[in-house]
Order: sequence, then C-alpha cells, then structure tokens
Amino acid sequence: MTATRPKHKEVLDGIVETIIYLYTESRRLTKERARDFGLTGPQLAVIKMLDQLGSLSLSSLSERIRAQNSTVTGIVDRMVREELVLRERSEHDRRIVLIRLTPKGQKLARQIPVEPMEIFRQSLASLPRKDAEELFRVLDSVQARVRLAIDEREREVREEPWT
Repeated sequence: MTATRPKHKEVLDGIVETIIYLYTESRRLTKERARDFGLTGPQLAVIKMLDQLGSLSLSSLSERIRAQNSTVTGIVDRMVREELVLRERSEHDRRIVLIRLTPKGQKLARQIPVEPMEIFRQSLASLPRKDAEELFRVLDSVQARVRLAIDEREREVREEPWT
C-alpha cells in the first residue's frame, strides 16, 4: 500500500499552524524571561536589539521590532525612567534622536539569555546547509508576498469611502 500525499490545502494549513506555533512559543518564552527580570516582552526585545546593534533611531527601532513609532516611544519612555536607555542627539544630524543602552541596560542585556532565538538558531543549525538556504529563500519570498498583501489591504482601507 502506498502512502497518499497530503492535499495542497493540508500542506498549507500545516505550514500556517507551524508558523503560528513558532510565533506563539517565541512570545511565551520571551514574556517568561522578561518577567523574570521585571521587564515586558517588548522592553526585552529593545534591550537585546540595542545590545546587539548599538544606538538606533526611534524609527529604526520601530521598524526592527515591527511596532509603530508611538508604541515604541511609550516603551522607550518607560525604559528611560527605569534608567535602562538614554536618548541622545546624533552628532551627524541633530534632528535624529538615538536610543542607546545605559550601563544598567547593558548589564541587564548580558544577564538575560533570549531562549527563543537560541532555540531556533540551534534547531536551524542542525539543518543541512542546502536545506537552510532553501528555507531562507522560501521564507523570504513568503515575507515579501505578505508585505505586498498588507500594503495592498492598507491602501484599500485608506481609499475606501466611509458611508
């Protein structure tokens, strides 16, 4: 008896379920780890990102954590009050305000492992290189298509007359 191949819809549903599972687990682990250190998940994301990349403008930070500037402003305001980050004007362009970690923020960044990223990285590292490259190619293509669909949907909403 030969095994039947899953239907295309079943394959697509399986992919979507897997993506949702990975996202959900990532958020859950990050929230748990953040809570252990008295932070929110987004604050932990900001700390780890600034630790890795150095100073970032508010708009760059917003882009990287996929949140609106107003949301990130609130996150940064609380982190400034907790003395985890500083705002400072760019030496090259005084209009740009850069966000950077304080020594307290740097110390915290070194103390907190980001388990989801490490778990994903280790799991991906176990893939043969060819498979990892193919997965990257496919995910990059899916990401581009999702961005186009979102842009199109947002364009339609802006153009839709309100009745």
